[in-house]
Formats: sequence, C-alpha cells, structure tokens
Amino acid sequence: MNQLQNLLHDSLIATDHVHHCAIIRRKDCNVRASSVGFNLHHDQVQMLLDAFKNPPQTREEGIYFDDQQYKCVRADKNSIYGKCDKRGLILVKTQSMLIVATYTENMFPSVCVEAVEKLADYFKEKGK
Repeated sequence: MNQLQNLLHDSLIATDHVHHCAIIRRKDCNVRASSVGFNLHHDQVQMLLDAFKNPPQTREEGIYFDDQQYKCVRADKNSIYGKCDKRGLILVKTQSMLIVATYTENMFPSVCVEAVEKLADYFKEKGK
C-alpha cells in the first residue's frame, strides 16, 4: 500500500464508522487512494467538486451520488454533508485534495465526520 492508502486506512477505515472513502487530487480528479470496492469515475468526482461552487444551491438541491439523492445538511466552501435515509456522504476539500467518505445505518455519522475533518486538517497543515 502507498502512503496515502495507509493514511486512508488508519484515519478513516479503522474507525469502523466509514464505509467507503477516497482521497482525490482536485486538479485532475485523480483518485489517489480509495477503500476496497469504492470506484469513482472522473465525471462523478467532477460532480462532487462542482457542488462546492455554489453552496446555497447545493444546500437547496442536495447531492446526487451513487444513484441516490442525498439531502444536504451542511454546505460551505470546505465541507458538504449529505444524508439519504440512514446513510450519509461526507465531502471535505483542502487546497489540493478532496476527501470523500460514506457511512451506513450501523455507523455513527459524527464519528465519520470527525475522522474526515481531522484528515482534512492534516492535509491543510501540510499545505495540501
């Protein structure tokens, strides 16, 4: 495993409150690391990044991801949180990365959010 893959596992998957996750380089939508079975295509990544362009619209319309419509519960210039039934989608961007994570009904959303935000803070401290 590469360094980003290890970081993804240690900081997110190991919490047992992140179902799928990925670290994406924003400038070219390149998935740098992802959890097993979590495959994101370029157009999906671009759609997630586009959600940050207009947070009020994202809050109003929600986010369509993985064939589900997620109701937006938070949207600002750095973080977007979506909820669909008892599952959720967490997006946090840094200067050069986008962190994507999902959680399921048997997981605590707050733990998932905290883990993703902490990983984003780590990247921000590193200038990434």
